[in-house]
Amino acid sequence: MKTAIINGNLITPHRILTHASLVLENGKIQAITREQMPEADEYLDAEGNYVSPGFIDIHTHGGGGYDFMDGTAEAIIGACKAHLAHGTTAICPTTLTCTDEELFAFFECYRQAKEEMGDGPELLGIHLEGPYFSLEQRGAQDPRYLKVPAEDDYQALLCRSEDIIRMSVAPELPGAMELAGELKKRGILPSIGHSDATYETVAQAWEHGYTHVTHLYSGMSTIRRINAFRHLGVIESAYLIDGMTVEIIADGKHLPPELLQLIVKLKPMEDICLVTDSMRGAGMADGVHHRPGGSCSAGQERLRRKCLHG
Repeated sequence: MKTAIINGNLITPHRILTHASLVLENGKIQAITREQMPEADEYLDAEGNYVSPGFIDIHTHGGGGYDFMDGTAEAIIGACKAHLAHGTTAICPTTLTCTDEELFAFFECYRQAKEEMGDGPELLGIHLEGPYFSLEQRGAQDPRYLKVPAEDDYQALLCRSEDIIRMSVAPELPGAMELAGELKKRGILPSIGHSDATYETVAQAWEHGYTHVTHLYSGMSTIRRINAFRHLGVIESAYLIDGMTVEIIADGKHLPPELLQLIVKLKPMEDICLVTDSMRGAGMADGVHHRPGGSCSAGQERLRRKCLHG
């Protein structure tokens, strides 16, 4: 079966082709052409809209009124399909710092969602955001469930799921370097997140396998004075260490446009990934939406709508 997407503005690695056609056969791109009606079995009119590869979101907590931590496979599927409507074709559901029971329940729901997803986005694996974070840089993570990465604890956690592909950790915590070794052995990406580390610790973490930074500028240290001397934080270290990849919430709100320009100027494009870090309010009408698991201060954080971004 050949399908032609016609009358579209095609986004390619090099430029945007206006009023071009894309021909697919059995799900694979066969041709990009200026022909208005290339040979095909069926035609889809893009009506002058952009045609691009599907988005891959490696950091999101939900959308469409669902949160991945709601405790059901239906919530995971519903959130994923809300993202699909905005162009995301592959996704890494992301957890919150919570009780072990809630986390283990999510693992089971994820397994079930993979079996039942149907025509939704591809589930690439689980991103564990926590629970091994700095109290000072916790952001919206519930401080009641923050931990230090003790071997017995993280071994019990990692043995409960074979779907974990990434874990965000504050590397300055005792045991974090040893945890990186275990993650690498299991094929899981160690990522620096919600961290108050200085450059010396980040450089050591890099050597132990922490090669990625979770939502750059959000929940992490910057340059500060210690005993009258200035020390780089995680932010500056991410710029300084060649090859360290970063993800950014490029919505113009978490990071202003000028800061996005600075990141692109200082980091190679291939080392930057866009994420939504969205929650259940993404894709919903303006209003108040509740986050599971409580807030930093009083039981439940109330979040304004956060839109999906590509």
